[in-house]
Amino acid sequence: MDSTPGLRPGALRAARVAAGLTQHELARRIEVAGGERIASWERGAAVPRPHFIQRLAEVLQVPVEQLLEAREFLDLRELRVVAGLSARELADHVHVSVPTLARWESGRFTRPPRGESVELLAQVLGVPVERVHQALARAAGPGEQAESSTPPEL
Repeated sequence: MDSTPGLRPGALRAARVAAGLTQHELARRIEVAGGERIASWERGAAVPRPHFIQRLAEVLQVPVEQLLEAREFLDLRELRVVAGLSARELADHVHVSVPTLARWESGRFTRPPRGESVELLAQVLGVPVERVHQALARAAGPGEQAESSTPPEL
């Protein structure tokens, strides 16, 4: 499973050029080895890890979403990427295992996460609770959207 979905290579290049940076200068500022890594991201030959996407956005002074594929609703994995967190970091913040988080991100859950877990996810990801419900519904697919898009009964 790809841990960093939807990076738009052209958007990365456009933001770098607009910032007046060479690939080597950008690499130095986000602390990666050489401009070759930036070049491979701009070609779509490789995908940066979430924390690098966050750093790219900071250095280029653009919203993280500008570097990702445009969608009306992001899934849970994409929200994590926008927040600049690895799966391990988010799982630790929410007090669940990485496999549990992976099930939530992929939609392979039989019941949506409990209310307090959804609230923690929203807090850590910096989004409203409803956006987490939408992300979970998106991951679950069309058959589960109605059940997953509303908060579970406590």
